[in-house]
Amino acid sequence: MSAHKPRVLVIDDEPRIHRFLGPALGAAGYEPIRADTAAEGLREIARKAPDAVVLDLGLPDLDGKEALVKARAFYEGPIIILSARDKETEKIDALDLGADDYVEKPFGVGELLARLRVALRHRLRDEGAMAATTVGDLTVDLVKRLVTRAGEPIRLSPREYDVLAQLVKGGGKVVTHRQLLTAVWGPAHEQDVQYLRVFVAQLRQKIEPDPSEPSLILTEPSIGYRWMA
Repeated sequence: MSAHKPRVLVIDDEPRIHRFLGPALGAAGYEPIRADTAAEGLREIARKAPDAVVLDLGLPDLDGKEALVKARAFYEGPIIILSARDKETEKIDALDLGADDYVEKPFGVGELLARLRVALRHRLRDEGAMAATTVGDLTVDLVKRLVTRAGEPIRLSPREYDVLAQLVKGGGKVVTHRQLLTAVWGPAHEQDVQYLRVFVAQLRQKIEPDPSEPSLILTEPSIGYRWMA
């Protein structure tokens, strides 16, 4: 494990965001890095290889989504979108373009730090090639393609398992309807949201302790689902 403090690059043109977020990140054990424009942010990503990026969508020199695409061309770390845009389509587009999560302005620092911890844990799991995850007595083994409760196999259809695997691999971040449908059924089915809802409902019946109050597969309304391990 690296000995340095995790570096978090904040790309935002609002000075007040840096004034309160920089000290908050420092107090939480991170090394904050500041950038006020997309161009500056992209240079900092290339130069300092931050452990995570917080990216505002409303930048003065380049739309944040364009900056996201440019960053994803060479950067694989977590990117959390920070924006005052509250349209669901904006969130979905950003997530589909490679963002790990999305926080709306105004926001609580505690919420942002929590999302940041989840995103960093997800990347660590990816780097460690996580083979299995256990929540309570439920275990999902991604190598054996096996789901068990208290050691007893749970019978899932191939599609149900594939949906579950995509959510588990998400490691706590939002997985959009489009991402799930494309990964499991292919690009031709990326609009079949109602079809996906049926499979998620079936999956919940089989793995949730209480399907009427889901605690493992949470719904992000109009956007997708999140695995809460």
